[in-house]
Amino acid sequence: MRAHDNAVDPGIEEARLRVAAEVLGHLADPTRLHLLRLLSSEQDVTSLTAQVAASRSSVSQHLGRLRLAGLVQARRDGRRMLYRITSDHLADLVAEALGFADHAVHGIPHHHAEPPSRKPSEAG
Repeated sequence: MRAHDNAVDPGIEEARLRVAAEVLGHLADPTRLHLLRLLSSEQDVTSLTAQVAASRSSVSQHLGRLRLAGLVQARRDGRRMLYRITSDHLADLVAEALGFADHAVHGIPHHHAEPPSRKPSEAG
């Protein structure tokens, strides 16, 4: 199947939905969501622990889960492990979720995409 085909293979669509649901499941924890937001730049456990409301042990466990899920990558730098988010798509998803939350928390009306305007000849 080519990327620009309009027909969607049901097997591919099911896989897409399953993967998306798994990713969203990992984002459903406030500490993991916060860690993913912070990991747009490489950081170690010590610097991350100083920025989130969780113990070092908890931060390490969350990072391990995110790494096993493929959402975070790790590399060794001497004795430290440095972590970073694996995808700009994931970083954008985290930013969008937090933007949505900002609107909800502060009572700001949500944005709505404007439907394409119809030409007068199409209206009738």
